[in-house]
Amino acid sequence: MTTATDVNQPTLQPAAPSGRRMSLPALLLVIAGALALTSIVRIITGADGITNVSQMSTALELAVPIGLAGLGGLWAERAGVVNIGLEGMMILGTWFGAWAGYQWGPWTGVVIGIIGGCIGGLLHAIVTITFNVNHIVSGVAINILALGATRYLAPLAFEGKEGGSAKQSPPVDSLGDFTVPGLSHGLSTLNQKGWFFVSDIAGLLGGLVTNVSWLTLIAIALVPASWWILWRTSFGLRLRSCGENPVAAESLGVNVYKYKYLAVIISGGLAGLGGVFLSIVANPFYLEGQTSGRGYIGLAAMIFGNWMPGGLALGAGLFGYTDSLHLRGGSENVHALLLLGALLLVIGAIWLLIQKKLVPAVIALVIGVLVFLWYALTDEVPSQIVTATPYVITLLVLSLSAQRLRMPKADGLPYRKGQGK
Repeated sequence: MTTATDVNQPTLQPAAPSGRRMSLPALLLVIAGALALTSIVRIITGADGITNVSQMSTALELAVPIGLAGLGGLWAERAGVVNIGLEGMMILGTWFGAWAGYQWGPWTGVVIGIIGGCIGGLLHAIVTITFNVNHIVSGVAINILALGATRYLAPLAFEGKEGGSAKQSPPVDSLGDFTVPGLSHGLSTLNQKGWFFVSDIAGLLGGLVTNVSWLTLIAIALVPASWWILWRTSFGLRLRSCGENPVAAESLGVNVYKYKYLAVIISGGLAGLGGVFLSIVANPFYLEGQTSGRGYIGLAAMIFGNWMPGGLALGAGLFGYTDSLHLRGGSENVHALLLLGALLLVIGAIWLLIQKKLVPAVIALVIGVLVFLWYALTDEVPSQIVTATPYVITLLVLSLSAQRLRMPKADGLPYRKGQGK
């Protein structure tokens, strides 16, 4: 029998990422600095909405499905399977969750929605692991198949039902939410004071304890749970070894196919749970097209987080926040964030100069000046830019973070049992 000690050989250990990993104190310092800079921008521009409790609460709600999709991608890719099909698995989760939820209750909808995502994950696993089809091709096919299947099933299941139509399900009962009494009101009052830094922290924390869905709490708990399972258990070590060096893992007795299958099915279940959140919590009904590319943004959050749960959560929070801007005073808030972007670019240019990277520093400085001029010479930004902000931020974050990324070594590579013999 293979033990965790047997598997924990040098050949199975993930290679160290290029560059040093940021320590927790350093990361907290960076987050505090970013929040302080945001507070300065809020005071200068008068855009109090960028850090108020309502904004943060909305951002959290929008970040959850992105984070769940990203977490699904993390499980699959740590086992060496690229999962572009997250969007399709989310679509399956939205449909199955709402279909079961309006008939048998919201919690039944949660379970059935997860199973719907798992079905998509199982299909992706069969095609990529057993039949060795290209992972990207399989993922795109699943996205198309899920969209077509739900478009076919929706009229059959929902038309003629009260509140239902060919593109929308009847309403689903609420899962319920909670607000921490006393703390929520106190943080909201402190946030309204408009004090430097303190009010912004109060707004951030207030969003975490005000009108929070129980499913949000479960989703947040899944982040540390995934980290513990993948990095602190023998099961997680074996699973990650399949994404780093499946031949070496097989030589030490790891059933590579089994772990890849489990990872991709779990991946589909997590993406399906993200879809359930959209059709039961964010909106109390299924609506065609309601995923709106969140599966792809979840994949971007996973890459931004360098295939780590903590970084993924930060990326999901960033994308959820930018997505929330157009829902609450979007134009004013995005215009204020132009100043924040300019300041960050200037700080980045100074940091690059310290590192003696002259050309990137000059480019960052020039872009920072142009963004500042855009802020100074205008009073608002076009609504089209407000709507596109989440996708623009996605591209910018990925392009700026590309140099420090290291994916699992065998991610996306074909594998056949016994190929190392």
